[in-house]
Amino acid sequence: MKILVGFKRVIDYNITARPNAAGTEVDLAGVKMSPNPFDEIALEQAVKLKEQGIATEVIALSIGAAECTETLRTALAMGADRAVHVKAEGTLGAQSIAKVFKTVAEDEGANLILLGKQAIDTDHGQTASMTAELLGWPQALNAFSMELTATDAKVTCEIDGGLETFAFKLPAVVSVDLRLNTPRFVSMPAIIKARSKPIEEKAVDGLSASRIRVKQVFAPKQERKQVMVETLDDLLKNLEGAL
Repeated sequence: MKILVGFKRVIDYNITARPNAAGTEVDLAGVKMSPNPFDEIALEQAVKLKEQGIATEVIALSIGAAECTETLRTALAMGADRAVHVKAEGTLGAQSIAKVFKTVAEDEGANLILLGKQAIDTDHGQTASMTAELLGWPQALNAFSMELTATDAKVTCEIDGGLETFAFKLPAVVSVDLRLNTPRFVSMPAIIKARSKPIEEKAVDGLSASRIRVKQVFAPKQERKQVMVETLDDLLKNLEGAL
């Protein structure tokens, strides 16, 4: 079984995002970039499946500018067997991103596509469903747990009312949630070794920019009112007033 894993480069989740001077987009100048946290969980699951002997190869895929190779080095250090980079400038539309996954999955003969449930930069969460639709594969979103064989999958997903379990035949597309696993610590020797591994470049035709236009980006106001109280009764009155 071959597993294709999406591995997106995003602003590090520990960084406070700020708008640029014009207020048209998030300022990324000099900002630390990292893999999307949900994608790290997807890759960890793929590597675990290989360690269990269920998967034979794990392929990490990143779509974007030349800097994505740095992110793919992290994927290789985490245990991916190969890394594929589809170069694209600007922000692609969700359907174009799904088309890339469809094309690469078909070229590689992948049996399973694992994706983070969303990317923390846009929070759209559309890629998994669109990819499954283009491929005609079953899908499971927000996976909480997974049981796989070479031909079958049983995936429990988080929904508003609790948990829901799906059983289906592979190939399939699955997006993963936070509680599926905890990504492993990447050792320094693994990072050094990953630097010498090749990253394959692949071209996909017919990609188009996102049709979503951001009119303004601004930082939310953080207003804090500090009130000193003398007694517990005063504290309770202030809390009631705030509610």
